[in-house]
Amino acid sequence: MEDSCIRAIAHIRSDFPEKFGIPRQSGLVEELTARIVFEPEYRQMSAFRGLEGFSHLWLIWEFSKAKGKPWSPTVRPPRLGGNTRLGVFATRSPFRPNPIGLSCVKLVRLEQDPKLGPVLVVAGADLMDGTPIYDIKPYLPYADCKPEATGGFASQPKEPSLQVEIPEHLLALIPEEKRGALQGVLAQDPRPQYQDDPQRVYGMAFGGCEVRFRVEGDRLEVLEITVGKA
Repeated sequence: MEDSCIRAIAHIRSDFPEKFGIPRQSGLVEELTARIVFEPEYRQMSAFRGLEGFSHLWLIWEFSKAKGKPWSPTVRPPRLGGNTRLGVFATRSPFRPNPIGLSCVKLVRLEQDPKLGPVLVVAGADLMDGTPIYDIKPYLPYADCKPEATGGFASQPKEPSLQVEIPEHLLALIPEEKRGALQGVLAQDPRPQYQDDPQRVYGMAFGGCEVRFRVEGDRLEVLEITVGKA
């Protein structure tokens, strides 16, 4: 079989320069917004004609940090505590034969940037900053929504489980339009699901800041926010 060669048509600009903290699935934190910036050859408004009629989009993208790494026929899904092995095709692990991701996001608006051309602003993305986008397709409710579908070991979404406490003087360091997103991400519990050390301090890069926090029981306390360190 011949290998196919596909090129990135765009890259996403998100608040996550690192993998840690990114929601585990798209749509879990609707307050998160990101911008999709297209490569010069695709900056034609005609390519986006009719897109405003759709509320949601499919993004087909590359697990760029997993590119070139070996894949395994079985993986340990974090959802199962990292202790159970399942077939890679029964999971959304990034370590796949082809490191391709699929995310459903909400289309917030289409902007016309004077330098970058058409830019898509989307909500609920679970992509790291700079992730290559291979294609964008409209979400079709009549075809893509299957109420009768079963979800295997991940049949129910993981509900936000933590009460987030951010002192006012620290919250003031975060731009107002990003505060809800940060609180939503922290409420999802960004720690590896097999870790539960109430003394451990975690650091997460978010929106140009370094956020340090600790979790005890169902309470997450933000200890420090450093601007410009992420």
